[in-house]
Amino acid sequence: MADGPRVLTVADGRARCWWCGDDPLYVDYHDHEWGFPVDDDVRLFEKICLEGFQAGLSWITVLRKREDFRKSFSGFDFSKVARFKPAKVEQLVSNAKIIRHRGKIESTINNAQQALKLADEFGSLASYFWQYQPEAQSPFDGCRSSTPESKALSKDLKRRGWSFVGPTTCYAFMQAMGMVNDHLPGCHVFDDATRARRQFLGSR
Repeated sequence: MADGPRVLTVADGRARCWWCGDDPLYVDYHDHEWGFPVDDDVRLFEKICLEGFQAGLSWITVLRKREDFRKSFSGFDFSKVARFKPAKVEQLVSNAKIIRHRGKIESTINNAQQALKLADEFGSLASYFWQYQPEAQSPFDGCRSSTPESKALSKDLKRRGWSFVGPTTCYAFMQAMGMVNDHLPGCHVFDDATRARRQFLGSR
């Protein structure tokens, strides 16, 4: 252990949040993606859908399949996914390279249709999602799985017809997309993510 609870130092000598372990794919995701702010609508849609696919599984399982998910779901361009037909659903259910959960596949198509409405109403998905960024954030202790903001986001998305968007899924999405910085103090990425968020928010 290094620098405090749940921060680990692995082979390269850098302290990281415990959850990424030493898997190279997971370490790269932790160091360069997780917690850094995103306002690209396609990436936002991709991540909230993949968080839904993760439900009941580990994130590394989804991460290892992410490129195949991208190929299967038209790069998560929601304007294209919204037009998927029943035959496409059957094709996806038969695709062993992704998570073959019919309900989650159908949910992704449904959510793409709802995303189009949301982008039309707010101008972009980013404009909608970033309004749920908390005004203040307490230090992350590695245990928090939802917040008042993630509960509010979940409730509103469900009201708008989205599915597989519970409060825990929404909070994982917020963590990943940099709406909060939940790198642990002592993690070598913490300061980088803090600076990235400061610059991002200052430009909005």
